[in-house]
Amino acid sequence: IDIDEAFIAPPVVEIDRRYTVDQIRYSLPLREYMPRVDLDITFDTGSWQLTPDQIDRLSIIADGLNRAIARNPREVFLIEGHTDAVGSDIDNLSLSDRRAEAVAVALTDQFGVPPENLVTQGYGEQYLKVLTDGPERANRRVAVRRITPLIDRQAFDRR
Repeated sequence: IDIDEAFIAPPVVEIDRRYTVDQIRYSLPLREYMPRVDLDITFDTGSWQLTPDQIDRLSIIADGLNRAIARNPREVFLIEGHTDAVGSDIDNLSLSDRRAEAVAVALTDQFGVPPENLVTQGYGEQYLKVLTDGPERANRRVAVRRITPLIDRQAFDRR
């Protein structure tokens, strides 16, 4: 899916109510109402550090985010961090949070994406891209999803 299209796409089904950011964060069925953009970035085992070439690759995503935010300054994007199945659940949850946060910080610091338009959440090894218990680079990833149409704006603005 084209990045610009993903960042303006309506939900895949009709939404009859709005949700809090936490409801969206913790419900895969809710998140799946909106298209996901998998970033062209994977991490070394146990790492959340972005290399300079990975930061460069974020420019395409940052441009799409900045264009969407220029159209609607109230856009909200969820940055989702993931790990492979190696390691403990608690460590993987923390690591996936750090990966999502590292990408959000790079988008803000390097490309001027406003931090108030980004929400981060790590999912650990919950949603493997490649189903394996072993080390798998493809599972150590980050994705971005526009969640604006799902959000209860009043609840979000009070946070």
